[in-house]
Amino acid sequence: MKKIANYINGKLQAPTSGEYIDNYNPATGEIYSLIPDSDQTDVNLAIQSARAAFPKWSTLRNSERAEWLEKISNGIKARLEELALAESIDNGKPLWLAQSVDIPRAVDNFKFYATAIMHYASESHHTAEGVINYTLRKPVGIAACISPWNLPLYLFTWKIAPALAAGNTVVAKPSEITPMTAYLLSEICEEIKLPAGVLNIVHGLGSSTGNSIISSDEIDLVSFTGGTATGAHIAKIVAPKFKKMSLELGGKNPNIIFNDCDFDKALKTSINSSFANQGQICLCGSRILVQRGIYEKFRDAFVAKVKEMKVGDPMDPTSRLGAIVSKPHYDKILSYIEIAKSEGGQILTGGEAVKLDGENKNGWFISPTVIEGLDQQCRTNQEEIFGPVVTIQPFDTEEEAIELSNSTEYGLAATVWTSNLHTAHRVGDQLKTGIVWVNCWLLRDLRTPFGGMKNSGVGREGGWEALNFFTEPKNICIKF
Repeated sequence: MKKIANYINGKLQAPTSGEYIDNYNPATGEIYSLIPDSDQTDVNLAIQSARAAFPKWSTLRNSERAEWLEKISNGIKARLEELALAESIDNGKPLWLAQSVDIPRAVDNFKFYATAIMHYASESHHTAEGVINYTLRKPVGIAACISPWNLPLYLFTWKIAPALAAGNTVVAKPSEITPMTAYLLSEICEEIKLPAGVLNIVHGLGSSTGNSIISSDEIDLVSFTGGTATGAHIAKIVAPKFKKMSLELGGKNPNIIFNDCDFDKALKTSINSSFANQGQICLCGSRILVQRGIYEKFRDAFVAKVKEMKVGDPMDPTSRLGAIVSKPHYDKILSYIEIAKSEGGQILTGGEAVKLDGENKNGWFISPTVIEGLDQQCRTNQEEIFGPVVTIQPFDTEEEAIELSNSTEYGLAATVWTSNLHTAHRVGDQLKTGIVWVNCWLLRDLRTPFGGMKNSGVGREGGWEALNFFTEPKNICIKF
């Protein structure tokens, strides 16, 4: 049984307590490795290590830090197949998805910020004759980076890379549900001899290890991606200390399909935006809104395509959907399907657990589910399910589509399908979401701001937004 180690002060080390947590393979339902159950002692060691490393790391030239990020990027790329396999086993997602999306994006995250920091410029203002103001951007200190289980290495590196590029040192905690690729990242950092203490990775439960990290007075800022309830808990602890926070939280995203859409492209992309990664992406379009003129045609075609989707072994290249990440989350998703039924929803396809044979017989699989007949105020359409479950409903006018879209407490992302440029601009402007995709989905440019409104979070990630978050501006006014 493999034991994962913490990465503290440049070394892989066991938890000081000697205690471990079981790590499950979602596709088999079996324990396959052990995770450090880190306590306050481990967290303190990591923070002390980061504090000691900060003075030297923060004063390196941007080009020097960029070289280290390039080394990490190259290390991930060299072990892409190993990392993809680990991600698939740990998370339950199809191997082909980890190979084509998750790990390549982790490579790009470090490469992007290695480049970005080289072009990060400060501002100056000629205020009056003999007066100039200029602004410095200084690293904040020790950054706490806490990432979720749905896109483990993808989102872990999305936080760590800009934090390091900006000159901060990092204490990071991956999800205890999917820790394996974070551990392999530790190995890569050890192999390239990243300076001790610059990056520290501490494993453990969110309620204990994570709480210890965010509660420490030695942590200077917090970047978190995860559930809205957890984000609220973090804010209650961090906000009174007047520390910087970035909280990327939940979504209940609308997928708005107008009569004049490119039908085939909207249909094909909606299959992906509904069920990619078993629907376990905060950006998935879980509420499909279709204009009445094409509603029945789209609904029937969509359901027919969903019925063709194969739920199977993540190692099988023909599987479109793999396993749900954990037994508690599996149970949660199935409970929401029952809630939808009790609210009057009609299951058009799916709505049940999938039982496979062989080594996957005890795995946590759920069929992609499409539900019709629910109003917008029901729990199914208001609460984040985060699984392979979507609702579909008609609308008549543009105004109704906007009202339905904006009717939840979330505001992360939306997708709009129309061939009318005016409609695209009007609707995009009125949607209360941080991201709007028109005639596409999850088409990402790493330079653009990423994040949501309302209960979908606080702050933005990506591009200069991330580098601004991980630095403090200091204005200097000189009269000469």
